[in-house]
Amino acid sequence: MVHLDAGQRIYNEIWEGFAGPIRVLMQNRYVFHPFWQHHNGIAGNEDREERFTASAGSFARSFAAQNTARTLSFVFDRLYVLRNQLVHGGATWNSAVNRNQVRDGAAILSFLMPVFVDVMMDNPHENWGQPFYPVVE
Repeated sequence: MVHLDAGQRIYNEIWEGFAGPIRVLMQNRYVFHPFWQHHNGIAGNEDREERFTASAGSFARSFAAQNTARTLSFVFDRLYVLRNQLVHGGATWNSAVNRNQVRDGAAILSFLMPVFVDVMMDNPHENWGQPFYPVVE
């Protein structure tokens, strides 16, 4: 998607508009999947702090290199955890929990989703894969 964005809208907005919110999101251990795995007693996540530190280092290297695709991979991973908190209970309507992350995540996605659709429409011959949730009648 990033490579097909001829106008570099994704690249420009990530580095000019969302660099700060992305850094803050990546520093929040409460949107890191292994944190919740450990919190919920799922074995194999005792090293969640070390994994968080390692993930932060990998993110920092991607961020410093302005590797947009890799940076977005980290961002989407964290936003998925945030989505789970909203849908399954950890962050609720009108609460103070994760409000900054919800606001920033919504802003990031509100910008990216229309751009992604535009890029896909501009490149109709790309293999975008089979839809996982196709229209079923």
